[in-house]
Amino acid sequence: MSEVSTITLSKKDFISDQDVRWCPGCGDYAILSQVQKVFPNLGIPKENFLVVSGIGCSSRFPYYLDTFGFHSIHGRAPALATGAKIANPDLSVWIVTGDGDSMSIGGNHFIHVLRRNFDLNILLFNNQVYGLTKGQYSPTSEIGRISNSTPFGSVDYPFNPPLLALGAGGTFIARGIDREQKHLQGLLYEAYKHKGTSLVEIYQNCWVFNDGAFASLTDREIKMETQLILENGKPMIFGRNQDKGLMLKGSKLEVISLTKKNSINEVMIHDEQNKIQGLLLSELTYDKNYPTPIGVLYREEKPTYETMLHNQLATALKTRGKGNLDKLFNDSHTWKV
Repeated sequence: MSEVSTITLSKKDFISDQDVRWCPGCGDYAILSQVQKVFPNLGIPKENFLVVSGIGCSSRFPYYLDTFGFHSIHGRAPALATGAKIANPDLSVWIVTGDGDSMSIGGNHFIHVLRRNFDLNILLFNNQVYGLTKGQYSPTSEIGRISNSTPFGSVDYPFNPPLLALGAGGTFIARGIDREQKHLQGLLYEAYKHKGTSLVEIYQNCWVFNDGAFASLTDREIKMETQLILENGKPMIFGRNQDKGLMLKGSKLEVISLTKKNSINEVMIHDEQNKIQGLLLSELTYDKNYPTPIGVLYREEKPTYETMLHNQLATALKTRGKGNLDKLFNDSHTWKV
């Protein structure tokens, strides 16, 4: 493991000399600012950060962070990131991707990096639209979405990233919102601390092609009625007066009002290590009859891919000795033509 940096860093140390070129008002600005605030407090030398992106508006991220970075190709950021992590396990690797980049052409890479459980972090910017290519519906767009590519409304069922991640064996799955900046900072810290692949889905507003997609979750007048802020070990309550909660009835969640009949003792306690509960919470994503869960939906601890791989190599070297490349090339199954 790398040594903890003794150099005091600040947000300014992570601001690059590149002009930030997103549309004015884009939610990406808020996410970038929070990342630049969190990185200096992780105790990691700057040279040990690596930010890898694919293709899309969000994928310009590496240009705007003064760290090592790689702007890769569409959907393939996990391939580059995992290769770097194997080569240098001391790196703090961050993948920045969008809902189109990761859920469409990159879907296969996305599920396998989660399955393998590398110790790296995925920030999935979900604005439910293809912004860079001018407003087509994306794999996370809701049914009925009117867009440039679906003038009569989308008839695709949308992907649900947290649910997909759980199905792929993800070990840390969380959701934040671009405008909930303090809360998002906390999620970034938690993602970094997790030893394994962490996924933070971030609802991000694209005011040009999908403005207000998450307005019900960010409007000050109503967001307390629509957000369910998850806190481990605490009851799942919400509402302007904290007078509503989620109760498990049979195998389904049910919204109840906290009255004399329904006390807080009826409300389900959030358990981040309960996978069944994580599945139930993930399924609330597109259901307007329920609040939207925000925070850590699920986490578990298990060995990381690169740790097991390097242990395997060390064992092989100890038991079989250092190999001979020339002997390998010319031994057994070779023939002359």
